[in-house]
Amino acid sequence: MYLCDGKIGNNYKVSDIELPTNMEKRLEALGMTRGTSVAVLNSKSHGVLIVKVRGTRFALGRNITKNILVG
Repeated sequence: MYLCDGKIGNNYKVSDIELPTNMEKRLEALGMTRGTSVAVLNSKSHGVLIVKVRGTRFALGRNITKNILVG
């Protein structure tokens, strides 16, 4: 399933990131790599997700979260 389909309060593990190389490298620099645990904290309007990765909160748009596979 994709991260955009995640439910608030659940934890997921990143399986794959299917983004352009520059965006993927940026997420990796922020700590979101394959195998990392991601907690969905909140879901805002228009598909924006607030997620917690390695103790840091991020807001990710739907165009990004629909390309991150989680399990």
